[in-house]
Amino acid sequence: AYVDYKTVLQVDCSVQAAHDGVNRMTKALLEKDGVNWRQKLPPIPTVPISAQTRWSAPSAGAPGANTPPATAPQREPDQAAANTERARTLKEEGNELVKKGNHKKAVEKYSESLKLNQECATYTNRALCYLTLKQYKEAVQDCTEALRLDAKNVKALYRRAQALKELKDYKSSIADIKSLLKTEPKNTAALRLLQELNRA
Repeated sequence: AYVDYKTVLQVDCSVQAAHDGVNRMTKALLEKDGVNWRQKLPPIPTVPISAQTRWSAPSAGAPGANTPPATAPQREPDQAAANTERARTLKEEGNELVKKGNHKKAVEKYSESLKLNQECATYTNRALCYLTLKQYKEAVQDCTEALRLDAKNVKALYRRAQALKELKDYKSSIADIKSLLKTEPKNTAALRLLQELNRA
């Protein structure tokens, strides 16, 4: 059921029932299989962009619809490719700005890129900027988005743990580091952060 709900949300992110279903199933699966419940699921099928935009209807009236109404016009395949390409260019511009130490400007580039294409690496890069700018809540949000796209992303887990530590949420921070160490048991930066957290 979890996979079905997730698939529905790819087609139309304004279906409130599917959002509720995902939350319900996440809770149930967590209770049944513990923190590694995702590993037991079949992969979620990717709905092609052409199908996603066709059903878009404004969802302003839906209860609790905090998702912006998906009123994107039908995009032709070449338009989608152009968007992906533009998103990549913006991300690379952001990366260049980070190298120069201009994190504020980099955040703007990454934000523009994410409007066109939600990509895990762009979220983790923007999270790094937020960490540098001491915007820890934003960093946590970006890492959470990245982990929604890739549940085992090491950078996202590490950066979220860093941000949570700054927000003094040590318990959640330790949980992220432990998840990361399951994937990379010898990650020295993570081991170091865990030591600091255990002392905190």
